[in-house]
Amino acid sequence: MGDGPWHGHAKGSRAYRRILLALLFAGLATFAQLYSFQGLLTAVAAEYEVSPSDAALSVSAATLGLALAVIPWSAVADRIGRRRSLAWAMSAAVVLGLLAAVAPSFPVLIALRLLEGIALGGVPATALVYLHEEVQRLHVAVAAGTYIAGTTLGGLTGRLVAGFIGDALGWRAGVLGVSLMAGGAVVTFLVLAPAARGFVPTVRGQGPSLLARLLMNVRSPSLLAVYAQGFLLMGAFVAVYNYLGFRLEAPPFLLPVSFVSLLFLAYLAGTGTSRLAGGLSVRHGRLPVLLSAILVMVAGLVVTLAGQLPVVVVGLVVFTGGFFAAHAVASGWTPVLAAEGRAQAAGLYNFAYYAGSSAVGWAGGIFFAHFGWSGVVAFTAALAGSAALLAALALRGAGGAAPPRRQLR
Repeated sequence: MGDGPWHGHAKGSRAYRRILLALLFAGLATFAQLYSFQGLLTAVAAEYEVSPSDAALSVSAATLGLALAVIPWSAVADRIGRRRSLAWAMSAAVVLGLLAAVAPSFPVLIALRLLEGIALGGVPATALVYLHEEVQRLHVAVAAGTYIAGTTLGGLTGRLVAGFIGDALGWRAGVLGVSLMAGGAVVTFLVLAPAARGFVPTVRGQGPSLLARLLMNVRSPSLLAVYAQGFLLMGAFVAVYNYLGFRLEAPPFLLPVSFVSLLFLAYLAGTGTSRLAGGLSVRHGRLPVLLSAILVMVAGLVVTLAGQLPVVVVGLVVFTGGFFAAHAVASGWTPVLAAEGRAQAAGLYNFAYYAGSSAVGWAGGIFFAHFGWSGVVAFTAALAGSAALLAALALRGAGGAAPPRRQLR
């Protein structure tokens, strides 16, 4: 156990495959619950007689709870273990999701969603560290891509399942359906995930304190550059998805809301590219793949300026695929760069990621209000360009090069 002779499960081994499948289900369970309310906001607003912006708190409360919880969860994971933390976090979230489906009032619903987000924070805070400790270092990038693929499937599935069930049976049935689906994913995780072999628990009074580990990770220029990728790129991603619907519902497109909601199917592009990015990182190095993925994002953005709907959809798919490829590389790079406090490093990345979602994603509306869709494209392209520049300056030589060819054989 611990460092010693343990070097992680080899690619192709039964334990390796079980870890990848387990974390795919963990990502699905987490993000299905986190975003399930996005397709139900109209029904929530109608039942509780609140405004659309108030109804949207059912989503933002959960993401806020997740952002606030990732650092505390990283400390918990250092004490009790990664696998146990993942199990506790997902199980608690399922219980809270079931309670949210029967919330008697709007304030109770928001409180339950905040708590659900806090519980879900244990998954992104721990999953990639668990991979880093249990999988051979050479294959961490590929394994991280599988986890990110699970998060894209979860985000898409949660929206669609809740939306379809909610449309037929009411929003409470939609939330209940997603929570039950997530419960099944948690059981699958528990069955598949092998016992940890690379985890060494942190003992109180031994080693650096939590504050010291956090400070180590914010003093590293390389890690700060990786955190910036999460903040800037996720902010750009959310801004595009927040305001593209407004463009498509207005002239000349005049699309119905039901059709616009199907744009989330573009997430399927991210399911494939996140896995692809992991494999390419092993062969060509993380930095070249990250920069290429950002270039793909910008190319997709430019295509969305077209006036023809099919072309806009193609641009959105390209943009989405590029984003999830970049996210897979950056998030998987984080525990590799952290010499101490890997769980805290992962927590800081996720904090930056969801802070970008909240702050930068909202700021895109200012550009949309003043300059229309071209303003959003310019704003988000500038964010992506800034992320690429920071990566090129701070991450060159930071463990992002391809390994020697003989290691790949």
